[in-house]
Amino acid sequence: MENTLHHQLKEIYREEDSHIEVKLGRYRIDVVNGKRLVEIQRSGLSSIRRKILNLCEEGYLVDVVKPVVARKKLVKLVRQNGRVSSERWSPKRQSILGFFEELIYFTEVFPHPNLKMIVPLITVEEIRFPGQGRKRWRRKGNFVVQDRAIVDVLESHEFSTVCDLQKLLPKLPKEWDTGELAKALSLRRFEAQKIAYVLRKTGTAKEVGKRGNAIVCRLTTKKEARDDLKAKKSIKRKSIRDIRAIVEAHRARLLKSKRSQQRMA
Repeated sequence: MENTLHHQLKEIYREEDSHIEVKLGRYRIDVVNGKRLVEIQRSGLSSIRRKILNLCEEGYLVDVVKPVVARKKLVKLVRQNGRVSSERWSPKRQSILGFFEELIYFTEVFPHPNLKMIVPLITVEEIRFPGQGRKRWRRKGNFVVQDRAIVDVLESHEFSTVCDLQKLLPKLPKEWDTGELAKALSLRRFEAQKIAYVLRKTGTAKEVGKRGNAIVCRLTTKKEARDDLKAKKSIKRKSIRDIRAIVEAHRARLLKSKRSQQRMA
């Protein structure tokens, strides 16, 4: 069942005359905006990795909307759909740097000539009630999430190339290791190591050597980034005629379903 957050994101990123929940082969597309396919992904990117790569390789232009939760308001109910027993803000906070952790499982897809990542930084309200959900063992303090909803969109970022990722980084030495990256970002070293992994795997940074056990990197130049992107397979793009055919087939299915329901009524 679609939750409120997913529905809100579809409404935010759909354009006038767009179409939602369109069937495309074995896939279902959240939104079709003109000649661009929009996939809304509120959970981890790993589950849509193969889908997005296949669509991009087939020549479709794809926008992946992946929100990063900056703050979360926790609303606890006495029971499912019951009255509110407590409200509080979670002490955990996240910045746009949280996008790097999301990319850990998406480095074989991003960057791609046909792909754009859209990352809104949001605050959300999470409604919970007591229960164990799918957990096998019940423990005190267990809860089930009933719904999530956007409270506010603080800012939005778009990433199409590794140069866009580099804009999130502070000024670094020409060659740096994860210790220097951690210091520049005011993060713990293990957090900087995750970011450095994504930078290397996406081609945002190049490995140039080692200092003891530490990997030394440098940022990729703009020319290297362009050359790497050109080397990606299948940069061909589906024509607007192809997308219109998909939308017309979607309309025909909806009309057929509506007529069938009217006959049954």
